Amino acid sequence: MSKNSKLYKKILIWRYKHISERQFIYILSIVVGFLAGFGTFILKDLTFLIEAFLQGKFIKDYYYSLYFIFPIIGLFLVYYIKKYVIKKEIGHGISTTLHAISRRNGIIKRYKIVASLLTAPITVGFGGSAGLQGPAVSTGAALGSNIAQLFHMNSKTRMLLIGCATAGAMASMFQAPIAAIIFAVEIFSLDLAFASLVPLLLASVSAVLSSYLLTGTNVLFRFRLLDVFEVRDIPFYIVLAFLTGVASVYFSRMYFTITRFFERFKSSFKRLLIGGIAIGVMLFLIPPLYGEGYGLINNLLKGNTAEALKDIPYNLDLENVYIVVLMLLLIAVFKAIAMTTTFAAGGVGGIFIPTIFMGAALGNAIAKVINQFGFHVSESNFTLIGMTGLMAGVLHAPLTAIFLIAEITGGYELFVPLMLVSAISYAFTKYFVSNSIYTVELAKKGQLITHNKDKNVLMLMRIDNLIEKNFKAITPEMNLGEMLKKSVAKSKRNIFPVLDDEKQFLGIVLLDDIRPMMFDQSQYTETYVSDFMKAAPSIIFKDDSIETVMTKF
Repeated sequence: MSKNSKLYKKILIWRYKHISERQFIYILSIVVGFLAGFGTFILKDLTFLIEAFLQGKFIKDYYYSLYFIFPIIGLFLVYYIKKYVIKKEIGHGISTTLHAISRRNGIIKRYKIVASLLTAPITVGFGGSAGLQGPAVSTGAALGSNIAQLFHMNSKTRMLLIGCATAGAMASMFQAPIAAIIFAVEIFSLDLAFASLVPLLLASVSAVLSSYLLTGTNVLFRFRLLDVFEVRDIPFYIVLAFLTGVASVYFSRMYFTITRFFERFKSSFKRLLIGGIAIGVMLFLIPPLYGEGYGLINNLLKGNTAEALKDIPYNLDLENVYIVVLMLLLIAVFKAIAMTTTFAAGGVGGIFIPTIFMGAALGNAIAKVINQFGFHVSESNFTLIGMTGLMAGVLHAPLTAIFLIAEITGGYELFVPLMLVSAISYAFTKYFVSNSIYTVELAKKGQLITHNKDKNVLMLMRIDNLIEKNFKAITPEMNLGEMLKKSVAKSKRNIFPVLDDEKQFLGIVLLDDIRPMMFDQSQYTETYVSDFMKAAPSIIFKDDSIETVMTKF
């Protein structure tokens, strides 16, 4: 045994002797939260560094004409990193994390710690229309899982630490620790008991502190609420809620449609080429789709519409409200297309920020239209509430939407419209789209973790571990004597599967079925298995879920 192995073993033994399980989980949650925050900081800074270089003096004079080529370069770099450096598929952050929880007992491979750190900043920094929240969660979740494995923690603790990492990534990204905890609980369906709440709190706080240490008090959305909620605006918020619901359905359906379209191309290189060109064209025509789009969101929140749309190359009259509304709606419509195309072409990113981006553009446009009809509503408030409506609808996370916007605005004055729009948008979207983008693939396979504990227990069981094989098979052509000699006498079971020559299952024979004739030797040669076999009332297949098995029972 090497010196490192001996030291590692001594550390484990010392920990078991001196630190209780609960205390150790608290310590690990703090460590995981801090590391998730640090990983998020690296993701953001690398992305901003790449964007700053591409928009710097070196190529500033040619910047607009290079909008077409930047995303293609970024996607090519990501393609070669995945193929020759990582040599494994990365997947979408939150979806793959959900899969690890539901099908792998919270075990995430070590390479995923660095996979998103290498590829997501290149994807987004070079213009890919995606976000960084998903990659941040993926990096943090991989850290949490591997730290749990390092200290031989059980599967329940592994899943809890993955939740802690998710909360840490969210808290660090937005400096919103309460929304971060709710996001982890809502997306991963964690059991919000006291035993899990304290680690989530510790992870969220440690991640926010790491963000303060590394970046100061700078936040992604620099906004403080200026306009108070007016009760007379409720009808307009209801209209906004339904429109954000419609937009959420559009966003989800567009994602599924474009994804299926690109799946027709078997070659990943061909997907890259087609997707890269499509993204380049969209960015060339609508530059605000570039990257995550924080600039547009912040300018809309501050009421600087002209600054938000300054990169649009056309000679437009931005003093004309209807032209501005048209451009904002175009931006909202094409954001979903650009984001999905980025993923389908091989880019690595998340859907969280694009969802907020689309909601901000839509909410601001609706407020401008309402104000044109002689009413007066707050454009900044509608921008915020639009973000809430899209988050609630697209992500199927209404509570996260409410608390995130409440936290980043520094107050809860908008709580009533936040709750109203979030509830209506979520309910409307849920009616048409039963599962979010994060969960749709797992739901199709019956592998989705939910807040239904009984269902989760069944889902986490593996049918491979439950199948019993100590049966003696018989064939329809066997007579009773052969069956008794070759199968019954050698079996400890009271059930006998009947198979044909090609090993296809035909039915069963129960010991009770032959008990009356077992000792009547005159029946041994005259009675055959085909005479008393019966069809199974239901057949269980190897790829059935345990829930399906129980339904058949």
